[in-house]
Amino acid sequence: MITLDNVSFSYNGIPALGDVSLEIAKGESVALMGTSGCGKSTLLKIINGIIFPRRGAYRFDGNDITAKSLADPVTAKTFHRRIGFVFQNSDVQLFCSSVYDEIALGLRQTDMPENEIAERVNDCLSLLEIEHLSERQPYHLSGGEKRKTAIAAVLALNPDILTLDEPLNGLDPRMQRWVVDLIMKLNRAGKTVITSTHSLELVQELSAR
Repeated sequence: MITLDNVSFSYNGIPALGDVSLEIAKGESVALMGTSGCGKSTLLKIINGIIFPRRGAYRFDGNDITAKSLADPVTAKTFHRRIGFVFQNSDVQLFCSSVYDEIALGLRQTDMPENEIAERVNDCLSLLEIEHLSERQPYHLSGGEKRKTAIAAVLALNPDILTLDEPLNGLDPRMQRWVVDLIMKLNRAGKTVITSTHSLELVQELSAR
């Protein structure tokens, strides 16, 4: 589903990625590992079409992903519904007045009927075990609750691929275990999962490669 050919990227002339090539097949669970600043987050942003390679090519399901291709609203909408990104810092992803509205936001942008949105949101609240947080304001939640809300907001769109940037950072061991079990469950259900992590202890559970 994902092919990167000699992809390079730099920030203001400072290299972040150099000639990275990889392939990720449908249904795989893959971990990105490396020291801080080695380019894991940059790579995930390229895969999600947030930034674009300075050199090299990125193809998603056989289609070139570029600034030009995603300038087409139909192409962009289709692409962003198929791949979801959970950011390392949940605070940059959460800005609605309630957890319910946060999860519903992406669905409302698809013009889905409100009764179907409610059903999808309630399913995600149940899956992430945060039904009791439905009316809470996201910025008043704990770190673990914010992480669950951010994941729920991405899963609501039912993407084929789930990408997570350091999803275990800042979580206590119990919450880390819960997140790992969820990621494994989603992969067994057929989701392609790409996770960046520093956790040497849990990486073999998070990924097959």
